[in-house]
Amino acid sequence: MTLHPPAPRPPAAVRVLVADDNPVVRAGLTALLSGRADITVVAEAADGRQACEAADRHRPDVVLLDVRMPGVDGLAALPYLARIAPVMMLTYSGEPETVREALRRGAEGYLVHGEFTADQLITAVRDTGARRTHFSPTAAGAVLQQLRSANAYDDAGRAAPDTAPTRASSRGFAENLSLMQPDVGQSSGSRPGFPLSAREAEIMDLIASGMTNQQIAGACFISEKTVKNHINRIFAKLHCASRAEATAAWLGRRGDAR
Repeated sequence: MTLHPPAPRPPAAVRVLVADDNPVVRAGLTALLSGRADITVVAEAADGRQACEAADRHRPDVVLLDVRMPGVDGLAALPYLARIAPVMMLTYSGEPETVREALRRGAEGYLVHGEFTADQLITAVRDTGARRTHFSPTAAGAVLQQLRSANAYDDAGRAAPDTAPTRASSRGFAENLSLMQPDVGQSSGSRPGFPLSAREAEIMDLIASGMTNQQIAGACFISEKTVKNHINRIFAKLHCASRAEATAAWLGRRGDAR
């Protein structure tokens, strides 16, 4: 008699709460997510209060949360929801301050409608359940803008007073970012005095934020091998031999490099 090992159990489905005041959006999201074998929508909510009540009752793995809803809005409900499950903002509101406020209040990521595909949304839901963060381009731009402000230094190498990092500095969030970044053409380009291409400048910003090669690959939707090739070219152009030295040069503090 031949004994066969038991078949491995399929992974448990990601249990999702969808909170949006627009019933058409809720229905569309529920239909899209429910069509995947590994995702289950356990509840819907039309405002922040309903979202908190549903989260208490169903204990979801992921919350998809709109910003602007009647009564209790998404930002007001966010701190409570974030204590129950990782929250992905899914909204039409892409204002930089709204993005930053959502992150300060505990959001794991931020997607703006119209800036992602259905497959990207599915991936983001799965990753959010595993505490891996996603941003769509508008939200990523807001985070990078704050990161660059936080990295602004005066001629003496001191942080400029009006650009010092806030409590929710992008540097802290950058440790686990997996951004849905725009293409090369949407990059802000190289800094004056640095002979980097737009893509290289974008990658150098991410290096300076503390990202690993794997995180940068996820941020830019390229392979780790491509990231390494970019980094080698960056080091050659900046005449640096390490990430620390390149970061110091990029931030205008070459003398601080060790």
